[in-house]
Amino acid sequence: MSLSSSKVAPRAEIETQAGPEPEEPVNPQPPPEPRPEEQSEGKFAETSEIGIGPDSPELPRPKRPLLDASKLRAHEGRESKPSWASGQSAERLPPLRQESKQLQPTRCHTNCLEKPLSRAFERLGRCVGSHPWIFLLVPILLTAALGIGFIYLPKEEEENLEEQYTPIGSPAKAERRFVQAHFTTNDSYRFSSTRSSSETNFASILVVSNSETLLESEIFEEVSQLDQAVQTLSVTKENGAPIHYREVCAKYRTFCVPSNPLLYVWQRNKTLDLKTFTFPMHNFKNHFIHLAGFFGGNTLGDAVGQNHLLLETKAMRLLYYLKTEVKEDSEQSKEWLVHFLDEFYNLKEKLAFKNIQVVHFTSLSRQLEFEATSMTVVPLFHLAYLLIIIFAIISCYRLDCVRNKMWVAVFGVVSAAFAVVSGFGLMLYIGVPFVIIVANSPFLILGVGVDDMFIMISAWQKTSLMDSIKERMATVYSKVAVSITITTITNVLAFYTGIMSSFRSVQYFCIYTGTTLLFCYFYNITCFGAFMALDGKREILCLRWLKKPDQKYSSLKKACCLPFSSVPDEQGTDIHPMNLFFRDYFGPVLTRTMSKFFVVVIYILYIISSIYGCFQVQEGLDLRNLASDDSYITPYFNVEEDYFSDYGPRVMIIITESINYWDEDVREKLEKCIENFKENDYVERNLTEFWLHTYMDYMKRNGQDPNDKDTFMNGMPHFLRKFPVFTYDINITSNEIISSRGFIQTMGVSSSTNKKIMLLQLRETAEKCEIPLMVYNQAFIYFDQYAAIIENTVRNIMVASTAMFIVSLLLIPHPMCSLWVTFAIASVIVGVTGFMAFWNVNLDSISMINLVICIGFSFDFSAHISYAFVSSTKTSVNQKSIEALYLLGYPVLQSAISTIIGVCVLATAKAYIFRTFFKIMFLVMVFGAAHGLIFIPVFLTFF
Repeated sequence: MSLSSSKVAPRAEIETQAGPEPEEPVNPQPPPEPRPEEQSEGKFAETSEIGIGPDSPELPRPKRPLLDASKLRAHEGRESKPSWASGQSAERLPPLRQESKQLQPTRCHTNCLEKPLSRAFERLGRCVGSHPWIFLLVPILLTAALGIGFIYLPKEEEENLEEQYTPIGSPAKAERRFVQAHFTTNDSYRFSSTRSSSETNFASILVVSNSETLLESEIFEEVSQLDQAVQTLSVTKENGAPIHYREVCAKYRTFCVPSNPLLYVWQRNKTLDLKTFTFPMHNFKNHFIHLAGFFGGNTLGDAVGQNHLLLETKAMRLLYYLKTEVKEDSEQSKEWLVHFLDEFYNLKEKLAFKNIQVVHFTSLSRQLEFEATSMTVVPLFHLAYLLIIIFAIISCYRLDCVRNKMWVAVFGVVSAAFAVVSGFGLMLYIGVPFVIIVANSPFLILGVGVDDMFIMISAWQKTSLMDSIKERMATVYSKVAVSITITTITNVLAFYTGIMSSFRSVQYFCIYTGTTLLFCYFYNITCFGAFMALDGKREILCLRWLKKPDQKYSSLKKACCLPFSSVPDEQGTDIHPMNLFFRDYFGPVLTRTMSKFFVVVIYILYIISSIYGCFQVQEGLDLRNLASDDSYITPYFNVEEDYFSDYGPRVMIIITESINYWDEDVREKLEKCIENFKENDYVERNLTEFWLHTYMDYMKRNGQDPNDKDTFMNGMPHFLRKFPVFTYDINITSNEIISSRGFIQTMGVSSSTNKKIMLLQLRETAEKCEIPLMVYNQAFIYFDQYAAIIENTVRNIMVASTAMFIVSLLLIPHPMCSLWVTFAIASVIVGVTGFMAFWNVNLDSISMINLVICIGFSFDFSAHISYAFVSSTKTSVNQKSIEALYLLGYPVLQSAISTIIGVCVLATAKAYIFRTFFKIMFLVMVFGAAHGLIFIPVFLTFF
């Protein structure tokens, strides 16, 4: 975001022109003392150029003799009007060199960047003014050429959610590679979901009873009808062959894996008493059935061994696992799942349930709903452009028909659109992946991109109609050089620091947006400048016609001179009413003692609330938020959270190296490690499963010595035949156990904070063990984001803040400014982060983008206000603050409003990822503007 009058420059000097110096008078008289009103009015003329830096370059002036005293008084007697007003201000008339040297305070200045930049822009402005059509048409042709890149915009290609929204190089991904390399599975004969290294194809149905419990025969009968209806679904291939459920289901031996073990038992014997089952495990004919995760909302009774009677249960889960390992089988499974999604509502209507409610979800649902979400935001693009155009027209509309800039403002919005087409087209052409959150970028570009347009129009309004187009363009470009450059640099740097993120989605968003902002900058100084020069020619034609109407062309000329036909003052300009508001009302009220007291109190409450909120922020991206609000997966996750949050994932404990299992000391060390896992608060100690425990019992029952290597290894084949469930838990190569694994059951990990703590504690326990261990579950791929998000956010913020600090030192050469910029950035970031918790926004990869953006905007708001304050020549701190608000109050407000308008349409989006973008950008703009307009102007008066 740029400020339309964002630079303060020291007074310039009037150089003597070429020619003989006038003789010094015999009785030289001291220059007349300026009148009090002249001192009051002249203060803004001294700081009227738009450019940060102590020494703005002077523009070439017509040769003239040095002003004499009488001319000087006449010159200074004019009303001095500020050049900081957005869109209207007076021509700056500099004081004499001698007076400037006397009044200019001594400061530490750095001109190595500001002067060359202003001179270069001055030359560019002359060139644009001389050849506007070239600078207009070339960017348009470039946009058309780069726009061809949109042919590479993905249409049906799936966006890999794991790749885009989980940390790059996370520990879980390395753990998964180890599991895949050392353990095999077979979903066509001996499927086990807990032993899978990655997510399998599945369909899930959650059944909720309308009564207190599901454990009634009539309710189980309805559930059984639903189960049978699902298993009879079939889809037809393109060649006409049907795909039945039994062909694609994951199997245990020759049967499809039951959707619910208790339902499976009941279906084979409907006379069973449903009140005799135990939880979380049930012994059915000497076979233990794991019920954890299959029933929720439970009421437990008396203990039966290590389990309890299941008296009541409110909800049941039906899981239909499908083949995944073989590519052809996986493709057929996905076809069946798509058919399941299409037919599910028809099944519900056909079965007309009376006692239950059902919700559904599949392994494809997240992906399909996420892709559908992107389409919900497309209609909002048109509304956003319309609002920005209306805002630009209102901001640039003038009653003066010559200086009216309505159409220039409209083209400024079009120029921002050109930047979006060029930036996105270039990125697509070179192969940068387009992820869905990049769809947020055009809304931000719209709000930010038009700010440079306001600066250039404001500078143009300060030029004289009597000057040539070339000279007026040179003046405009020299004045806005540092302004639009510094804001572009800060914003682009803020985005490009996001490339350091561990989330690819963040990287791609920042690359797209940062590059598009560079195109905005390039098109503003070429294409938009050229259009403004052409509009300058319209001004001249309109002015001539107003002075001397030509009846032959009256209709055409009058059309270009709407809405009014009064002849404007060719030299004069007007002060914008908003600037007067900040000078005459807002500033004086804000600097009163009582107002300062209230501001300090408000800030204390703000910072306390923000810090408290920072400790309440939830971490990580809730995957349900990738879908739109009206998606069918939302009620599914809600039911799952309500009834199935007691138990978490079943975690593998992997022995990563070959150890002597027959050595009693080794087994004791291993058992000690297992016991440490059981003692964890997030582990259910009675649901541990480890092949070695079963093998030890097996050997003791058979009178075998477990401490003898040969006996230990030779008995393994017979053991695995008797207990085939452990077949894929032991990696035996050349009669040596290379690696093996057991399982623990986690619990109480429904919140993101608990997931992170559980994950870190389990990994820490594994590292401390004397035996080389590793923990893994396929869900850890997503859990890793909870541990990585804070680290990534802090690192990106620190790097971006350091970059902003360096930029502030180079382009705003005043140490006090750098300190206030740093303070404002920290304060706004804390405020935005804290209030995210109050607005139900998680700290995830999406909000992390906005926090990085926050740095660039905080810099823009604070840097210019604080520099205007310290650059003021006023002796009273209150007057310094009022002057800073007078010069910059309206530009700050204008910039905040334009950005909010650009993203406000996202507030109506049905998807979390788009609403989050609006919420955080709204907080950034409000808090940033509050710091620039209220907090910093008050705090500066205390020093």
